[in-house]
Amino acid sequence: MRRRRLSAEDRELWQRYTRSTDPLDAARRDAPPPEAEPPRKPRPVPAPRAIQPFTLGARAKARGSAHSLAPTISEQVAAAPLRMDAKTHKRMKSGKLRPEAKLDLHGMTLAQAQPALARFVMSAQSEGKRLVLVVTGKGKSKPSDTVMPNRLGVLKHQVPTWLAMPPLASVVLQVTEASRSHGGSGAYYVYLRRG
Repeated sequence: MRRRRLSAEDRELWQRYTRSTDPLDAARRDAPPPEAEPPRKPRPVPAPRAIQPFTLGARAKARGSAHSLAPTISEQVAAAPLRMDAKTHKRMKSGKLRPEAKLDLHGMTLAQAQPALARFVMSAQSEGKRLVLVVTGKGKSKPSDTVMPNRLGVLKHQVPTWLAMPPLASVVLQVTEASRSHGGSGAYYVYLRRG
């Protein structure tokens, strides 16, 4: 640490103070106070830089639909590994298999829909049903332009996640987007394991 030098005013104040006190060491009492520090040269101030105009999102990468997750959910469901008979799966996807039960989640909140889905799937499996239809709807038609974006089709996105989690994961064999005749992208076929 650099030792600070006293200014002329500080030295005068120090001398007045030392005259009024009794030093412990007599040799130090007669020593002159440290010299004043020479004034420092001011640092040169750099010229101000020109500030570029700011545009919100100028460096952001462009995406398709900013608030919609529908393509990713559809892709995830479609990319799930096939765990059932391929021939039956093909017939199911084309709408040739008829669902044995249907659950419509339209108008439900997430808190209402999850227990309703769990009850429906578990009871359908206990009754020996193999193919059920879960209608979620497609969600809102337009994303909001507010600061807090609304996700499109919250139930549509959440249902496949719920079906992949316990306790439903143990009874669900396959989840596939329904054919157009059964609701298309607003519904899911849920193929259940044998009870």
